[in-house]
Amino acid sequence: MTATERLTRYFIWFIAAFTVVFLMTPLLVTIAVSFGSSTVFTLPPPDWSLRWYQKLANTRGLLPALMVSLQVAAISTAIAMVLGTLCAIALVRGRFPGREAISTFLISPLMLPGLVIGIAMLQGFKAMGLRDVYASLFVAHVVITLPYVVRTVVGALSLFDFSLIDAARTLGCNYPMALMRVLVPALAPAFLTSGMFAFLASMDNYPISIFFTDAWTKTLPIQMLQYVEETPDPTIAAISAGLVLLAILVLIIGDRLVGLRKLADF
Repeated sequence: MTATERLTRYFIWFIAAFTVVFLMTPLLVTIAVSFGSSTVFTLPPPDWSLRWYQKLANTRGLLPALMVSLQVAAISTAIAMVLGTLCAIALVRGRFPGREAISTFLISPLMLPGLVIGIAMLQGFKAMGLRDVYASLFVAHVVITLPYVVRTVVGALSLFDFSLIDAARTLGCNYPMALMRVLVPALAPAFLTSGMFAFLASMDNYPISIFFTDAWTKTLPIQMLQYVEETPDPTIAAISAGLVLLAILVLIIGDRLVGLRKLADF
């Protein structure tokens, strides 16, 4: 290894380490503040305490908002998984005019600002007469989670040998059964990955959800913002630490499931 290659390698490692530290520092600061005893955001905290986690049980509106977010995220992710997989199969297997345009359209929610999408859907729902809070939230969150599923499954399908489906059909399986026995197991890692990111994106969404909630139905991010405006204390840091833990648990569970799937294939 030449001196230039060694220097380039060290520079790449430095950039990678700096990026990790830059991204992780706010999370570590939030978690540290949540364990402090001070009533203001102080770092380092004067004393370590669990008072803000104990206060979560008495925080008004927190549990209902959490349940709304979990319900919306779970249902919208499930719907996006089904629709996104069907769209991905059509994009990979289909040969029709405008296929690339449709593919770009399906991932466009990732390219546009959330406020723009929220305002556009608000006007569209109003024109269609859709005023129910839950229905609006479900449709909006399917729109924002669908791109994660489509892009991930399209990538997985591009590596899949569809002749295996034909082989399963020659062995006696009908087409739906061949898909369930051959295609679905092969795409299991893609399903898990896209499902995790879609679920977390739905749980964390604020700029779109704010247009479709009311005084009685709020998602967790909106409830958190309202709490910060009313009572700016480290309780919000404890809630944020809980969301970080939720994201870590989802990623760990997904990684274990993918590992078990690979072990079963082996």
